Amino acid sequence: MFSIRKAALVAAAFSTLAFTGTTVSPALAADDVYMLSVPDALATADAHDRLDGSVKFYFGDGAHPAVVRRLGDFVTNQKTNGFAKGDFQACSWVFLSALLEFQKRAHDVGADAVINIHSYYKKEDVSIDTQVPCHKGFWVGGIALRGEFVRIR
Repeated sequence: MFSIRKAALVAAAFSTLAFTGTTVSPALAADDVYMLSVPDALATADAHDRLDGSVKFYFGDGAHPAVVRRLGDFVTNQKTNGFAKGDFQACSWVFLSALLEFQKRAHDVGADAVINIHSYYKKEDVSIDTQVPCHKGFWVGGIALRGEFVRIR
């Protein structure tokens, strides 16, 4: 609940900024696109430690083994704290979070692969092969992916 005391503190903080001539920069809310290398992100120690290998990931519209059974599409929209993190660090972490969500979903539906993985940030469908767009501001980094869950074995 937002108390009168909290409101007074917020007002005091903003009036202090105004009194000193300090402005809050819109750059703090920037939404820059960092193109994350998929191979580099998959080569991190975190990816090796957390992805169990039971689910194969096929990016973009490229080749994949023959599909035995289709189990549906799924979208994951992951965010991470980007404060004081470099672009690669924040974006590789949020990318891994998206793949872990795919891995969990694959286990739930009985899939052993996710094919046709595309970027789906703000519902803009973009095929990704070797790079995935990561939207990173000062506070938050985000990646949205869409993929098709299948059995290939």
